[in-house]
Amino acid sequence: MHSIPPQASGTSSHLYSTSTPTRRALLIAIRIVTNVHAQDGRVVVCGLGKSGHVGRKLAGTPKSLGVSAGFLHAAQAVHGDLGDVRGADLLLFVSFSGRARELLNVLPHVAPKVPVIVLTGHADASTCPLLKGRKVVGSNEGRRGGGEGEEGWDGRGVGVLLPTPIHESEEESFSVGAPTTSATVAMAIGDMLALTVTKRIYGAEKAWIFNRNHPGGAIGAETVAEVAGVAGATVATMARLWVVDREHDES
Repeated sequence: MHSIPPQASGTSSHLYSTSTPTRRALLIAIRIVTNVHAQDGRVVVCGLGKSGHVGRKLAGTPKSLGVSAGFLHAAQAVHGDLGDVRGADLLLFVSFSGRARELLNVLPHVAPKVPVIVLTGHADASTCPLLKGRKVVGSNEGRRGGGEGEEGWDGRGVGVLLPTPIHESEEESFSVGAPTTSATVAMAIGDMLALTVTKRIYGAEKAWIFNRNHPGGAIGAETVAEVAGVAGATVATMARLWVVDREHDES
């Protein structure tokens, strides 16, 4: 039986815990997403194939947490769906190779001021074609100089590399190059970004917002039960107060 090896998550955890450029890139990505949200923009996640499936999930996470997001299929983008990308938005590409032709075809048609964040297997922005032509900040390619430390900086037009490393190729792990480990790591890093952003925006209200946006399924049933319990307790308290008040009037 094949399973995702524990080293898969350990490699990315170690990188984001110990690499200064990678941690800086993550902090800048958090700041960009937060700024886009403040300007009523959206996180537009773009991918195709298995990375596209991951992208759809990564678009769903921020939406459930109160941050506007959507998914853009790379092949459909150049057939009219680019209208989904507005000037206040950001593009989040999901591509382990970072060089899928369909994704590269999207870039020339995106406004220069739209920030681009790339979840990819590349460790260095200089080797990632999806960041070509962008002023990369946060990684080895952008040690400051992008204005990211200045007050009021919103990250318009920049590129950010968020590495999604795996400890060994999928061919070595499973004898087949199917996107498995790489897809799992990309989803974990993307969800980490979404959760951190929503914590920064909403603080302690994050859980309440998620429950509000998720009224269906088992999660929704638990929320309804909690609300019903609170409502029932409130009604019972009001009833007791009414009885006490009536007894006081009669006396």
